[in-house]
Amino acid sequence: MKKNFAGKSKNMTFLGMFALMSATSFLLNSCNFKNDVNEKLNSQEHPAAEAVPKMDDEEVDPDKRVIYLTFDDGPNQGTENLLKILNKRNVCATAFLVGKHAYGSTKQKNDFKLLKENPLIELANHSFSHAHNKYSDFYKNTDAVVHDFDIAKDSLKLTDKIARTPGRNIWRLNTINVTDIKSSASAANGLKNAGYKVIGWDLEWRPSQKMTLKGSHEAMLKKVDSIFLNDLEKTSRHLVFLTHDQYLRDTDSINELDLFIEKLQKTNKFVFRKISQYPKINEVLN
Repeated sequence: MKKNFAGKSKNMTFLGMFALMSATSFLLNSCNFKNDVNEKLNSQEHPAAEAVPKMDDEEVDPDKRVIYLTFDDGPNQGTENLLKILNKRNVCATAFLVGKHAYGSTKQKNDFKLLKENPLIELANHSFSHAHNKYSDFYKNTDAVVHDFDIAKDSLKLTDKIARTPGRNIWRLNTINVTDIKSSASAANGLKNAGYKVIGWDLEWRPSQKMTLKGSHEAMLKKVDSIFLNDLEKTSRHLVFLTHDQYLRDTDSINELDLFIEKLQKTNKFVFRKISQYPKINEVLN
């Protein structure tokens, strides 16, 4: 697949070269985050996130790489823990929400309110039903898929049509067209024709059998390094990272995600952006 924007990554490892840099060397031109790395995780306070200007490829420092932290299936178990981590590190992210989850329980309603009110968080569409967890059947009916996303958009009061398909790593932008399971292609095209900008991911932090984060933050940092080194991103120098709210229920998983973000920050080689700032995403779909 032809790469977009910015050419190949330099033949060097970013994380390895900068792992010993000072903890006070922080990111430039990104969402704000706190300098107090010793702040307790349960703090709910964070400074107001600055508005970040629209980012075109030429505005990205060639020595920087852009990471888009995205979290699926919220509001869910773990959403509150996710917010505590993002508040602590003062780093922005995108929450791909499931419509029915936003009103599924009193706790989910409260978490949805916290997500909406947090300036670090951008909300996006992950369907209303989450395919009823019957993915093959769901994607057979293109009109029903589009209708499901429309219901989610209306019920969540989303202002943009950025979407992610449940159970599928699908991309539909003017510059990227990827379908992981071909039987879903018609439904994906239907979403694009309806004006949805469908975003997949470049790297996923998967769960263990216990539905906690599998492996360590060190292993994930190596995967980030490998993707940039081998130019495996859909768009060069831009990596979309995915995990799920419900994997953040135990202390180990919370700590591992927190350390992952902290160590990315300390390298001074990355900026964090919300998914609406992904290159060319705001173009009118053809």
